[in-house]
Amino acid sequence: MKNLINITLVVFTTIILTGCKKTDFSKSRLTGLSFNDPKNGNYIRNSSFDGQKPPLGMVAIEGGSFTMGQVQDDVMFDWNTTPKKIHVRSFFMDETEVTNSEYFLYVQYIKDVFPPSEEQYKHIYNSVLPDTLVWRKSLGNTDILTENYFRHPAYADYPVVGVTWTQANEYCKWRTNAVNLKKLIDKGHIKNIFESDTTRNFFDTERFLSDSDRLFEGDSTIYKRGVKTRNVRKRGAPRPARDAFQGRKITQADGVLQQKFRLPTEAEWEFAAKAIVENREYNNIRGRKKYAWDGKYTREKNKRHKGNQLANFKQGQGDYSGLPGWSSDGSDIPFRIKAYPPNAFGLYDMSGNVAEWVADVYRPIIDNEANDFNYYRGNLFTKKQINKEGKVVIVGSDVAVQYDTLPNGSIIPKQLPGSIKYIPITKSDAAFRTNFSQAENADIGDGDLNSTRFYEDDEDRFATRPSMYNSPKKPRIERDSINGRDKLINDAKKRRTLISNRTRVYKGGSWADREYWLDPAQRRYLPEYMATNYIGFRCVTDQLGPMTYKKRTARNARR
Repeated sequence: MKNLINITLVVFTTIILTGCKKTDFSKSRLTGLSFNDPKNGNYIRNSSFDGQKPPLGMVAIEGGSFTMGQVQDDVMFDWNTTPKKIHVRSFFMDETEVTNSEYFLYVQYIKDVFPPSEEQYKHIYNSVLPDTLVWRKSLGNTDILTENYFRHPAYADYPVVGVTWTQANEYCKWRTNAVNLKKLIDKGHIKNIFESDTTRNFFDTERFLSDSDRLFEGDSTIYKRGVKTRNVRKRGAPRPARDAFQGRKITQADGVLQQKFRLPTEAEWEFAAKAIVENREYNNIRGRKKYAWDGKYTREKNKRHKGNQLANFKQGQGDYSGLPGWSSDGSDIPFRIKAYPPNAFGLYDMSGNVAEWVADVYRPIIDNEANDFNYYRGNLFTKKQINKEGKVVIVGSDVAVQYDTLPNGSIIPKQLPGSIKYIPITKSDAAFRTNFSQAENADIGDGDLNSTRFYEDDEDRFATRPSMYNSPKKPRIERDSINGRDKLINDAKKRRTLISNRTRVYKGGSWADREYWLDPAQRRYLPEYMATNYIGFRCVTDQLGPMTYKKRTARNARR
């Protein structure tokens, strides 16, 4: 009987295996040409992609549709949080804000890579330092925070503040390069350049993919191995040295490198903060959320922690933490990360602690009729600058490092040395396209020529008319004829608004805000070059492939 069962199982398995056609990823199913074969052109196909794991410190946010906008009374009567239906793609998001210790790592790295003692780098280090003077108050004893909040170990796990939108955006770019560099070292593709005193500087992900021969100051010995391919060695040819580079160079098609880190869009941030998955019952949403957690109140309902505040925010006039000995929220300034319960996505402090920069340029309305799919305002479409030899232009090598003077007097590099030079696309690049028509899209449909009553003007005439969003313009630097020093000349013209194409949205309440601002739908704005002691940030990165790799199950939030 046992033998009969075994024979039956063997026959049944054979039938199944015979009936199923296994996909052969080594050949093109339409042409028969081989992939990754030096004898057949070495055309690339990587079939090993089976989903993305969340990057370090991040959680997966499954995308979908949600109602973006207010859920309570519009007490400000500004009508800029009108509800609208938006779809958001899946992405990964930092479970906490970027902390002082993590940002301090970035500051140290930049100082090491671009020493301020060298003339060509003298402005780079200062451009990434957070503004610690945001803690000063004319009528307050807060200098202890000015001197200690960023660097002292007591605040290492507190969210970094005093960071402008521009600085937060640059941190995201650096993090992309740092993560990819560490990944390539760990996988054995390149040597550990941190052990070298001369070449630990030059790593840029885009340059590694586009122009790796000139990376690391042209030192090709740093590359240990590429992607493994079939070895084809001609008869009589010498064997390659043990330390010689083997395989082929890594490309984007190999899926080895981490996708870019960036600031979340406003729609992504609000979607992640609301975490409507816990309000979902099958294909319906039961109620709308006022906070990052489920419920109408800011205090804990469970018996063990009943009465404790669920976020760090200002309770009332002069009440930042509560009574001594019985603190309402545990902190009178930003508090350490993960001090309060996470929301349904596993994200901490999406309401309270510090507000957070998002990527969008601010406008009073969000036009979901123009685009209800992954909405974002602020696109600047660029392209790599190519020289006469057909190679990408490298900042600091092919062209000089260019600096920009901000309205507050800060000097920042437009692009870091060693990176690829990017320039805005031209009109010819966008010719005959139906999806976009220009490089700068910050004011598209809201302040540009076609959105005003002067739509019949030509571009030159329109440029002479008053701007719809006429915030202070870029300052200029003039040399003082008396002492020979440079002085900053700001725009002294009286203005009606601070909104411009350089005004960015920030979301979420903070330790210094009242409960009203804890609502994820609320939105405020500030020029991208300004910093405060209550705004921090966190990063996101895109998820590739399906919206989710999880098995679909029917979930009922009420059970």
